[in-house]
Amino acid sequence: MNYIIYYSKVNEIDSIYRMANKPEKAIKKFKRLFQKYDPKNQELTEEYKTYITLADQHNKNFGGRKSLFKLITLVAPYGHDYKNLYPLCKKYGIDSLEVDQKVADWKNSLNKTLIDSFSIAMTRDQEGRPDNIALVTKNIEKNADLFFWTFKKYGFPDGQKIGRLGNNDVFIAMPTLLSHMIASKKYPEFRKKLLEYVKSGNCSPQEYALMSDTYDYYRNTAVRYSLRNSDQDSIRINRNRKSIGLPSIKHSSKIRKDKFKKK
Repeated sequence: MNYIIYYSKVNEIDSIYRMANKPEKAIKKFKRLFQKYDPKNQELTEEYKTYITLADQHNKNFGGRKSLFKLITLVAPYGHDYKNLYPLCKKYGIDSLEVDQKVADWKNSLNKTLIDSFSIAMTRDQEGRPDNIALVTKNIEKNADLFFWTFKKYGFPDGQKIGRLGNNDVFIAMPTLLSHMIASKKYPEFRKKLLEYVKSGNCSPQEYALMSDTYDYYRNTAVRYSLRNSDQDSIRINRNRKSIGLPSIKHSSKIRKDKFKKK
């Protein structure tokens, strides 16, 4: 299924409750969407968490324990954020020990081979920066080869496969690794492959856009998905953003502000 359609629907529904303040309408639309698509829970939009929270607030059925356990695994890659779900889970008969066990089970299900590989890749990515250009270039190609090997054998190494914390507490910053692929000789092929993973729902539109904009920025051309100055054509950028499932610039700004307020 094409997840760009899913992301576009999420943006549409998000605006219904966030902009138009019609939560019950949003709940119905979210429910229909998640019946068709396996839910994601994007880092900023948090659409599945939003759906469950709104449904709980308005006494609507969202699937109870089963849906909450699904949400826990979707939140699990983001460190200790899952602990914020304790009160809601308790309301539906899931105590904190059960939540912790679900996260522990999720961690045990991760791909240890990929965690080992990308822990090394993350460390390697930082070697020689910024002065040893020869070493940096060599390591970028090594990491590009790792990505293509992973694509062929396991698919895209998303948070549900490797989490975010690697061996020896190495933080696997996937956006950083992806952005540094712009310097690889294989970048044109890499970018094409990554767009396929946006469509399949494994790579987020945000990660793809960041990599693409970084490439355009260093090529000294107009970036495609971000508004870097007031002289840029926001209509063109919003059209490009919509084409990969990103919310408009204005909508994205509202999402970020709301999340900052919560924190």
